[in-house]
Order: sequence, then C-alpha cells, then structure tokens
Amino acid sequence: MKLLDALVEQRISAAAARGEFDDLPGAGAPLELDDDLLVPEEVRVANRILKNAGFVPPAVEQLRSLCGLQKQLETVSDPAVRCELRAKMLALDMALESLRGAPLLAPREYCERIAQRLSERVRAEVRDVMEPS
Repeated sequence: MKLLDALVEQRISAAAARGEFDDLPGAGAPLELDDDLLVPEEVRVANRILKNAGFVPPAVEQLRSLCGLQKQLETVSDPAVRCELRAKMLALDMALESLRGAPLLAPREYCERIAQRLSERVRAEVRDVMEPS
C-alpha cells in the first residue's frame, strides 16, 4: 500500500509542477470547511436538511439568547433590570450545561422559575430603597 501512496504523491506533485491545479474553481481561496466533521455521520443529513430549512439546534438558539442578554446587560444601568438579566442568563446557562451533557442539576422550568423569583425579589428591594416609607 505504501508503494501506491508514493505513486499517487509523485503524480500529484508532477501535476502541480505542470500547473494543472492552477485554474481550478476556488484556487487561492480559503477552504470552506463545515462543522459537520464533529457530527456523527448518521445525523449529518438530517442536520443539513434542518439547517437549510432555517432551523437551528436548541443549544445554538440558547447561545444566541445568552449573547443578546449579555449585550443588554452592558447597556442597562438600573440595578433591578440588571439583576433580572443576570437571573435569565443564569437560567439559560444552566439549561445549556444540561444540553452539553453535564449532570442535570435542575430542570429548565425550575431554573426559569428561580430566575423569575430572583428578579421579583430584587425589584421589590430596589423599590423599597427608592421609595422609603
């Protein structure tokens, strides 16, 4: 088999020296590699169909939401709103960890309820500080 590999390499080198690969489509451009290399072969076709139809995996959608919340957090100065955004980010992060295969500490709905309660408590505390009795 090594003899065959050496022969193939020799012929490829000779063709490259003659310039036979110079006018190929995309010559000089970077290769477009798909992320499919990390996806099991039996799932690639289904993923490609879903991607072409505009669907994204839940993890990608949650990462987009997390980035959006991070951008909002950078622009908000109100402590109650900042805490609410952090709570939502915490819930999303916990859900993402479960999708990554990490041990599930709490169901997603529970994480969202925790975030909601934290937000309500912070809003109440900020209201009490802003409006003293």
